[in-house]
Amino acid sequence: MAISLKKFPILNLSVDLSANYPGWLLDRLAEGLGSYVVTLNAEMSMAAEKEPAIAKVIRAADLIIPDGAGIVLYLKFKGIRQSRCPGIELAESMVKLISERGYPIAFYGGKPEIIEQATQRWRDRVPGISLITRHGYITPPEIESWKQTLKTEQPKLILVGLGVPRQEYWIQENRALCPQSIWIGVGGSFDIWSGIKQRAPKFFLDNHLEWLYRLYQEPWRWRRMLALPHFFWKAILSKPRSI
Repeated sequence: MAISLKKFPILNLSVDLSANYPGWLLDRLAEGLGSYVVTLNAEMSMAAEKEPAIAKVIRAADLIIPDGAGIVLYLKFKGIRQSRCPGIELAESMVKLISERGYPIAFYGGKPEIIEQATQRWRDRVPGISLITRHGYITPPEIESWKQTLKTEQPKLILVGLGVPRQEYWIQENRALCPQSIWIGVGGSFDIWSGIKQRAPKFFLDNHLEWLYRLYQEPWRWRRMLALPHFFWKAILSKPRSI
């Protein structure tokens, strides 16, 4: 039986509800269908409120998962039971599942040393994994060469870490290069996979406080973190718009 999704409106966007996102993506892959995945959090939601272009590129996704604590807490307030699905965890699951099937995987983004270390760590974790990678500081001619590589190699999973919303724009503009692939914007996941940064301890993860630990690691993000309370109150007080 095919795994189904149920959409739920959040401000001018929606989120897809499911207990098995990897299974849904694998079903699509088996059917020869590509998938563009957005990992939605409060910061992205508020950016989409201000910038119609960001809202448009998010709505173009085939799958929008509840990545952020604010999204899950809002759903809970509305009586919806849905576990948080951190984008990094979905990406890790898909790397393992796709590599088990012998398909190539692409990493794009991050600083040169970061992507190199992240790639090596994955090769150590999953012997035999087929990875093609490129850092995010390449020149325009190199970008064209990278696009040609993707078109030729047709990796089944493409993880793009260029930061929000740049990575979402890049995926939307280039997903036709690999129309039967899974594309996921992974933000700073390469930093964590490289070992240069650490994810929050289990206590923070279990209590929807990963954002607080990230603020501790990167205090310069405090202005961006203000999106969380802003989102929460706006979402509660606003009537959902039609999607």
